[in-house]
Amino acid sequence: MKSILHIITSPRTDVSASRKLGNTVIEKIQEKYPDSIVKERDLTKNLVPLLEEKHINTFFSPAENHSTEQQSINAYSENLISELQEADIIVIDSPMYNFSVPATLRAYFDFTSRAGYTFKYDENGPKGLLNDKKLYIAFTSGNIYSEGPYQIYDSNVPYVKNVFGFYGVTDVSVFRAEGLSIPGIMENALEKGIESIVID
Repeated sequence: MKSILHIITSPRTDVSASRKLGNTVIEKIQEKYPDSIVKERDLTKNLVPLLEEKHINTFFSPAENHSTEQQSINAYSENLISELQEADIIVIDSPMYNFSVPATLRAYFDFTSRAGYTFKYDENGPKGLLNDKKLYIAFTSGNIYSEGPYQIYDSNVPYVKNVFGFYGVTDVSVFRAEGLSIPGIMENALEKGIESIVID
């Protein structure tokens, strides 16, 4: 039985291409693993707070010294991290927003990137703690960023891969629905992205 965590980041709902692409990834995973359990984390319905000093102070202070507010902050962060720890497969809907990820996803990473939880430091430097997991990225964009002159502008997929690589997740597959705003391409862009999905 596989445990799947589906992380949704687009504030758009019915018309969201990334939600459609990500949902199809989930469907195909369930076809391969019929007894799998899916946990959905919609970052637009349950907003992760923007990082403030009180959060940083909580993350870098001993738990036994935490105030009531800090206990709540820490518990919230630990809950997000536990979902990642428990998942065998992680699916992230990651639409291109101004060459990067939606703010909701960046805020999420600020609360899950914690030493001792998702990574640690030893004498050789940082080491990821979320090993033996599979990551699928459902990437959507109005332009084309996988190749060509605009490839250097893509701070979305490389960023997501780098964060999870830091966590120890190195088995990554990316499915792209690109050119969603380009006439002549947009008409079939999502369909091509969906057709590219292969669950390994």
